[in-house]
Amino acid sequence: MTETVQDSSADLAERLLQVLRGVGPCVVAYSGGVDSAVVAKAAALQWGARALAVTAVSPSLAAADRELARQEAVRIGIAHEELFTEEFLRAEYRRNSGDRCFWCKDTLYRAIQQLVQSYPDRTVLNGANLDDLGDHRPGMQAAQQHGVRSPLIEAGLRKSDVRQLAVWWGLNSADKPASPCLSSRIAYGVEVTSERTLRIDQAEVFLRELLRCRELRVRLEQNELARIELPLEYLVAAAGNPQRAQISQRLRELGFRQVTLDLEGFRSGGLNDRLPQLVTLGSGSVSVEGAN
Repeated sequence: MTETVQDSSADLAERLLQVLRGVGPCVVAYSGGVDSAVVAKAAALQWGARALAVTAVSPSLAAADRELARQEAVRIGIAHEELFTEEFLRAEYRRNSGDRCFWCKDTLYRAIQQLVQSYPDRTVLNGANLDDLGDHRPGMQAAQQHGVRSPLIEAGLRKSDVRQLAVWWGLNSADKPASPCLSSRIAYGVEVTSERTLRIDQAEVFLRELLRCRELRVRLEQNELARIELPLEYLVAAAGNPQRAQISQRLRELGFRQVTLDLEGFRSGGLNDRLPQLVTLGSGSVSVEGAN
């Protein structure tokens, strides 16, 4: 790194560590993604054995992401526990309205707070950064209701700052693409089930290996239709033979009735453009009209 970048990284680190000092011993809701990994690293640096990272395990977590989270926790040097959560048992979650993430995070934070009873005086933290405030993030309301703090936001850090810190601290997740939960691939209004999330996970693993593409999505639409989002530079290869035939055959074997290639390419939050106007999250009365 250049001296300027080192100085900048040191300043970012000090801003975050200062927030952690004020937080006290903590439990980090840790997915293994770059945001929560940076918070976990800061917690470990500041609080050592009095910091704990907790990963929620459920059918919405991709198998590869679970393993990466384990490996990164070892690299960070933070105590790490896996917590099996039961959001799939909640009808509010399975119905997959615009507030699905609220019910997921509500379940997660309740479970973490029960765990925290064994660790007195520890504050629960998440990995939300400033850029998250401009997107559809119903999970943020759940965080507020449960008193969960967002140290990246409190330190004034954006995603680019977080990645810079991850590089400076030598984290493997520094260049890890965003990897939201598997349930986020299911169109609003289509029921979330463990069978569907497993199918999506298997389809994405297959496509990454076939196309040598790191970042993609398999969206599940109504009537078991798979809509594949790829970076634009991969579209021609995916549409040509033999890849086209291989993709169609494999996804049909997995249980998708139809397989489509989205010509607009990959984009984060590719289902949010069809979100209805939402009422208060967590009320159980969110409209899903037009969400499909």
